[in-house]
Amino acid sequence: TFEKMLPVLTMMGRRILHTGDLGSASVLKVMTNYLATVNLISVCEALVTSKAAGMDLNTTFEAIKISSGNSFVHETESQVILNGSRDISFTMDLVLKDIGLFQEIAETHGVPLEISPLINKIFADGIERFGSRELSPNIIKRLEEATGLDITAPGFPTEMEDDEPEEPGYEIVPQGRA
Repeated sequence: TFEKMLPVLTMMGRRILHTGDLGSASVLKVMTNYLATVNLISVCEALVTSKAAGMDLNTTFEAIKISSGNSFVHETESQVILNGSRDISFTMDLVLKDIGLFQEIAETHGVPLEISPLINKIFADGIERFGSRELSPNIIKRLEEATGLDITAPGFPTEMEDDEPEEPGYEIVPQGRA
């Protein structure tokens, strides 16, 4: 049972959430990957629009980081986008697989999505232009090409850095169940 596995799981991961029946974790993983992808596209659009409006990208990064627009994707992927390496060790074909699975789940359950089909179309176009094994943050190249802008800035790392302190893992209990 989950309770018996919890001590082992907390040694392997930082936050442990019992998601329910077999397969429920897979659905949630697809959903969270979809959200990260939507956020990546919105971050790309924000960075390109800021540059087009004449904003300094270092200042833009910090403004987003301290605002309501901040996110894990911004704090990590924006840095490697601005560095120019765009290296998160995740490729466009993997993104398209995940967001396609999200779309399938929604369709299976009769959910009429509007953003998901557009995100799927954007990444399909990215793969057609740049190849399936292109790093996923390079989806920004679609906007760089359309605008002629270079979305890089000095002082950002070449790889995503995990600065979360090491600590023993612990169980997350959903709100309303504590």
